[in-house]
Amino acid sequence: MSLTPPSSKPFLQVFEKQPPYENSSPPPIWLMRQAGRYLSEYQATRAQAGGFLDLCYTPELAEEVTLQPIRRYGFDAAILFADILLIPQALGQELWFETGEGPRLAPISNADDLSLHGAQAHLAPISVTVKRLSQSLPPHVALIGFAGAPWTVASYMVAGRGTPDQAPARDLARRDGVAFQSIIDILVVATIDYLAAQVEAGAEVLQIFESWAASLQGDDFERWCVAPVAAIIAGLRTKGVDVPIIAFPRAAKAHMGDYCAAVKCDALSLDTSADIEAIRAETGPEMVLQGNLDPRALVEGGERLEHEVAAILQKTRGTKHIFNLGHGIVPQTPPEHVARLIELVRGEN
Repeated sequence: MSLTPPSSKPFLQVFEKQPPYENSSPPPIWLMRQAGRYLSEYQATRAQAGGFLDLCYTPELAEEVTLQPIRRYGFDAAILFADILLIPQALGQELWFETGEGPRLAPISNADDLSLHGAQAHLAPISVTVKRLSQSLPPHVALIGFAGAPWTVASYMVAGRGTPDQAPARDLARRDGVAFQSIIDILVVATIDYLAAQVEAGAEVLQIFESWAASLQGDDFERWCVAPVAAIIAGLRTKGVDVPIIAFPRAAKAHMGDYCAAVKCDALSLDTSADIEAIRAETGPEMVLQGNLDPRALVEGGERLEHEVAAILQKTRGTKHIFNLGHGIVPQTPPEHVARLIELVRGEN
């Protein structure tokens, strides 16, 4: 990875830091789902779009909702507004969203009806959104592209919806590993192409979301979580993509130093349950760690928010750290609590 000349963007500067690390400057901050239902302006734009997928595939509207939290809060990074399930749809799987219930797909048990042909053309509006954002974001704000990790995406594809423990995908992987591998393999190829296109359009950092890492352990974790993400990152590097890549194996029950070494990520995003000091010891001083405030503390605000923010800042002082949540902002979050969070992180209180 190379970032030359040195960046003027605080978010990118954290990847460039060399020891000894400074203790004085606050960490860069952005939040997962920072564009979303907790903001009234998002609700208005969502209504204008008509449907969630229309919002994702209409570049000017997706650009608008990406910019909304930047205008309101001045985060150090913006993350592309899209959805991890656009790839299955691009591969030919039926996708729709039920109001109040979330995504639905026509369940599959193999990759027979999936095709890479036309997939990137289907996803082209997302690159248009990235291109627009690269031109409209403030000059100090970095742009993050993203995709879901194959295991997480496949769990939706097999079950046809989100499930509490990803049992349908785990059952298929055990019952017919060849069929499940075929789904994973096509997702790896499609994800490499999708993320490379985002970088070509202007994304400066990538994040790979493994939201359901906690449901796998041991050899299953290695095969279905580690190996596919490692293949994606290797494939991107082979294509000449040299931007920083953040991996987010949410609540994974594995040694994070081994995970980072295996997938060769540049940063590791931590969920709320993670012990950030212990993981720093596992990963070493050069790994950028991101996280890991409890989203519920952001909802509650007040003393709890101030205490938990102070604790994270204390534990990460003098390290390569990006402040974020342990998962995404929830819809019931008061917008004023987000403003207060930024004040606390930046020492503006």
